[in-house]
Amino acid sequence: MEDKILLGHGSGGKLMNELINGLIKEKFATCGLQLDDSAVLPPVDKEIVFTTDTFTITPLFFPGGDIGELAINGTVNDLAVMGATPLYISSGFILEEGFAIAELEKVMDSMKRAAEYAGVQIVTGDTKVVEKGKADKIFINTSGIGVLKAGLQRKDIAVGDIIVINGGIGDHGIAVMAQRNKLSFSKGLHSDSAPLNHLIAAVMEKYPGAIKFMRDATRGGVASVLNELAQGKSFSAKLIEEKLPVKEEVRGVCDILGIDPLYAANEGKVLLVVKKEAAAGIVEVMRTIEEGREAAVIGEICAGYAGKVYVETAVGGKRMLSLLIEEQLPRIC
Repeated sequence: MEDKILLGHGSGGKLMNELINGLIKEKFATCGLQLDDSAVLPPVDKEIVFTTDTFTITPLFFPGGDIGELAINGTVNDLAVMGATPLYISSGFILEEGFAIAELEKVMDSMKRAAEYAGVQIVTGDTKVVEKGKADKIFINTSGIGVLKAGLQRKDIAVGDIIVINGGIGDHGIAVMAQRNKLSFSKGLHSDSAPLNHLIAAVMEKYPGAIKFMRDATRGGVASVLNELAQGKSFSAKLIEEKLPVKEEVRGVCDILGIDPLYAANEGKVLLVVKKEAAAGIVEVMRTIEEGREAAVIGEICAGYAGKVYVETAVGGKRMLSLLIEEQLPRIC
């Protein structure tokens, strides 16, 4: 096989056949891949949840992950935060002419590992090749299907409800930005890319009916998720500065560059609004699972400042967190 992607790999001929049957089939055969125009899936007796997403990131490989792992985890998480059990994923590649086959193999190896860990199957896909300069090495589109076993995790939010997160804030965005810009003072930073379905399933099983809202805090970070939640509502979302789990490495880079970690992207963090009486127990459950070791209560739903999101500072002040007009950081997921 060639060592770089050629236009012929997308032509439908011999090279494409070698790529699909030699490389893609080899990598994804144990993931349930069906080499036909579509995947045939078994019937289900629950409501189906469907999602789609597209991934582009520079660099492709970063501390704590790569674009392949990101694509699987991101799709799994979009299903899981609805309360669904993720089952199947499709994978579409757009490859740039000249992209190294060895790097494509590394990406697919990561996708396979991520799918196996999350317990999902990569069942179908598509591959296109574009001329050099028409793409940034590789773009990945994924679609995911899951089923609702315990119902949609969306309920009316009320004053007194508690805001919980499963760990450190801003890890992914700051790690990728530091790697991209070769910041010499950014040692110890790692992306938090991880599937959240096992964590969420454990919470739902232990505390059925306690979750009122869930969202993975990706682009725009925690602040953007809470602004979308509170906008136009009669309540506000208050975060408590002293309880925010921000790693020292992340905080250090943010302080130097003037970035607020609450707006930085995460790829393994779920933000929950839960009933007050269940909050402490939910945190305990999360801390028993690898993806939730640093889980914490970080705020609450309040009556004042309707429609707003703010941080209560250590000295008792209030700092408003508005919706971003432009992205604080370059696109990194």
